[in-house]
Amino acid sequence: MADVLDINDVGDIDVEDEGDQSVLRLKEKVVTRKGRGFGANEPRDQEKVRGYESIDRGDGDEPGPQKSVEGWILFITSVHEEANEDDLTEKFSEFGPIKNISINLDRRTGFLKGYALIEYNTYDEAAAAREALNGSALLGQTIGVDWCFVKGPKKSKRKSRRH
Repeated sequence: MADVLDINDVGDIDVEDEGDQSVLRLKEKVVTRKGRGFGANEPRDQEKVRGYESIDRGDGDEPGPQKSVEGWILFITSVHEEANEDDLTEKFSEFGPIKNISINLDRRTGFLKGYALIEYNTYDEAAAAREALNGSALLGQTIGVDWCFVKGPKKSKRKSRRH
């Protein structure tokens, strides 16, 4: 990284001096700072961890549904365009308290785009809603309910051969 010169710390300098002596006096008065933190004497590893949240990766290596930062999110597809938040809340609140609902509207028409995201606090609530409501009807249209975040099976390290 390039050195940063702090001009405010220079103070009074005699401009009339000529030669190398004036340059040396200028260099003595200027404070050079490098990198982030300007002199933080802590190791890089502590700097990375300091002040940031981390996600508990408990079952994160297993294939299947994955927890988001705050809860378990279901992805609902084929939602009728005239459905609203109340319709979704009524249908999905049977399985537990809904933490968050996200529905996206088409700017041009003002109708629902056809999908929604519903978040539950626990895996059991979300799994029960997924099992019961996948393939059910909402305003006369069959909806699909699946996990929003899914980790696939582990990839094999075997190289594929092309013939």
